[in-house]
Amino acid sequence: MVLNSRDDAKSILHRLIFVSMISPDLADKRDLGEFWEQQFQQYNQGETVTGILLLYPSCTIHVLESGGDVLYCALRDLSKMKKQGERALVLNPKILVLSHNIPNRLFSQWSYKVLDVPGHYLGDKYSEEATDGIITECLTKILKIGKQLTKYPKGSKTIPNSLFEKSPELTIPQTSILHLLHSRELLTPDQFLQAYDSPLHVTLDSGHVFGSLNQTSV
Repeated sequence: MVLNSRDDAKSILHRLIFVSMISPDLADKRDLGEFWEQQFQQYNQGETVTGILLLYPSCTIHVLESGGDVLYCALRDLSKMKKQGERALVLNPKILVLSHNIPNRLFSQWSYKVLDVPGHYLGDKYSEEATDGIITECLTKILKIGKQLTKYPKGSKTIPNSLFEKSPELTIPQTSILHLLHSRELLTPDQFLQAYDSPLHVTLDSGHVFGSLNQTSV
């Protein structure tokens, strides 16, 4: 399958997962959830956005499911934040996975959750070789969170506390996210957009998106 234009990308469903640091100047992390909700409305692409934003004390992991144009706009916003410097809400985002042509949505709506969990980056505890395993761990937990959320009523943009209280094993360790943010294998939005905007055709195969636009699925 070859993706030759953004029109092709818009006609199918995609899933983007990225991690980022939270600005230390952000007093209320819920403001970041409200920011993204406002951005989705501004994109006005006629595409439904579903997914989940998990807000940790110092970082985030964000899942977005929508058409290609919406995800492209989100990546553009992340790229613009870099130019805002200290005024940016998130810092140093990295793309974990981009899945093309996914058959079904994992989430029925977009929602967010502020998590109060301990965790500090442990430096050399994780080697570069551990990145694949950490990615697999994150994707597995995201899949399980999506399944658990189907048991809760749809409507609220905030995830009930009971979800993680009843199933603490669903919580992605903050140390795992911080490791991914330090990984040299993951693309920044700028690096991804540079490749996306190039005139070259992009072939979609199976595999992780580290240095290419390969298809990946949760």
